[in-house]
Amino acid sequence: QVQLVESGGGSVQAGGSLRLSCAASGRTFSSYAMGWFRQAPGKQREFVAAIGRSGGDTIYAASVKGRFTIARDNAKSTVFLQLNSLKPEDTAVYYCAAGAWTSESPSFYLYWGQGTQVIVSS
Repeated sequence: QVQLVESGGGSVQAGGSLRLSCAASGRTFSSYAMGWFRQAPGKQREFVAAIGRSGGDTIYAASVKGRFTIARDNAKSTVFLQLNSLKPEDTAVYYCAAGAWTSESPSFYLYWGQGTQVIVSS
């Protein structure tokens, strides 16, 4: 079992930045690839970014590439998502997830956090 707790969400104006954190506890953090997903009201959960076990490989959704950066600190069992140049369409609940490998599909992730809200106003 892995427990995931996100933090760092909030309300910002368009063009602003936020840094999300996801702290893991339980089984060895470095055994898992980590992903970030988001879900806006009335929409399906969508992939945002993912990072491999060692942090060497990352993938991003086209809509956030160049604006968001995923990173991890295995010593602190934490994964981060830096959100820059935020747009109103980035408004959503952001979830972190742990899985066997990096994937854009939520079905490959085994454990999920409870989410943190990001609101971007124009």
